[in-house]
Amino acid sequence: MFIFPLIFLSSFIIAIREIIKGNRQDFMLFLIFGMSIYTTAMSVSFLYGLKDILHVFQFFKEVLVLTLLAINIYTLKARPKFFLIDYLIFGYLAYTTLFALLPIGEQSLFERLLSLKSMSFYIVVYFTGRLLDIRKVYVSKYFNYIALLTIAAGAVTFFEVLFNTNLQSVSGYSDYIYYFFNFEPNGSFGLTSTFESEGGYKRFGSFFDNPLEHAAATLLALSVLIALYTSDNNKFKPNTIGLLALGASLLSITFAFSRAPLISYFFIIYIYALITKKTYITKTIHYGILAGACYIIYIISSWGNKVDGIMEVIINTIDFSNPSSVGHLMAWVEGVTSIIQHPFGIGLGTSGRVGGSLGETVGGENQFLIIGVQVGLIGLVLYLAIYITFIKQGLKWFNILKGKERKICLAVLLIKVGFLIPMFTSEVESSSYISYMNWFLSGLFIATIMQHQSKPVSTLTLAHDH
Repeated sequence: MFIFPLIFLSSFIIAIREIIKGNRQDFMLFLIFGMSIYTTAMSVSFLYGLKDILHVFQFFKEVLVLTLLAINIYTLKARPKFFLIDYLIFGYLAYTTLFALLPIGEQSLFERLLSLKSMSFYIVVYFTGRLLDIRKVYVSKYFNYIALLTIAAGAVTFFEVLFNTNLQSVSGYSDYIYYFFNFEPNGSFGLTSTFESEGGYKRFGSFFDNPLEHAAATLLALSVLIALYTSDNNKFKPNTIGLLALGASLLSITFAFSRAPLISYFFIIYIYALITKKTYITKTIHYGILAGACYIIYIISSWGNKVDGIMEVIINTIDFSNPSSVGHLMAWVEGVTSIIQHPFGIGLGTSGRVGGSLGETVGGENQFLIIGVQVGLIGLVLYLAIYITFIKQGLKWFNILKGKERKICLAVLLIKVGFLIPMFTSEVESSSYISYMNWFLSGLFIATIMQHQSKPVSTLTLAHDH
């Protein structure tokens, strides 16, 4: 078990060393290998009695981000040209910071700052990627590292399923979460309720924070794998590692047993097939949806409520009769009501993960409503504008860019599209690994297109991967 803190610490030290040597792109080493196992590394360290120094470990990620950002700014040779997304992000960051500094809401200044870090620090991560020189980033290398990470996550999941035991049951997870975040193990397996589903099924989180982060990480991995093995002529050619990673991703998304990410897994494939004009995939998905719908209609009409197992979970999800779906609906109604009554927000720390740890949360279980409840419609509109603009730019530049730049574009586009559905049922940005990786790659994407923004599309000379 001590391998997890060792990997976390080693990836941090190596990343710091490489950044000092000038290899700033190796920040991704810590993102991939350190951030993915962050909670497991912390909980194992807590298990070994290192709780007094965990506060230092917990700030490694912020220290590394701020260090890299400071170096990027210091080494700028010219004032960077800003893009529409940059201004939107500046506006969002400034607006949410205002909510933290002003006495808005009932939370203390410390609690508001804590909520600000949870809700907006990933925006800072965006600028670490935005100010990097994309020409020095060996994209395929880091995407291959994500492939290896996906295989490792699938292997851990396999053994979890084989022994019917969550890794978190033996890693000290529950004690760590209760000690630092005030979340009690309220589930049936000695863990939080996110580790179980209706019908008594266990949900497995591999070495991630929980099954929800595991599922979201799988969506990110699928997007990266598709981008890595798609050539400039839209041929998908995975090697042996790629096939193993794809198989591991399917295993992970299945046993994470989270409905919204499972739908998004196939939605990513569908969107990829649409933009690359792979009609055989789109037709297969259409026929699959039709066959599934017919089968569900047959089950409902023939058996009514006399179903069990996986079909019970599916039908109860469709008719919103299971406790999880009802909980989502109630949280959504509460969040929408709060936004209607308080269109300028009720303050940071009143919704989402931080609000839950403080025991006072309004709404929740929806990334968009969590933002709207805390900072109102202005903050929500800014966030939506950022997100929608990324998707529009991804679609625009996908058929223009080549080589590694195209891989970044496709990965970011599929990540943004893939996270849309889970964002309606969870606070996706609360996961450090997911949000940091997502926004760092987003920064690299904008850095890429800004190199060519002032040139006519027909005369672009684009860099290819190594």
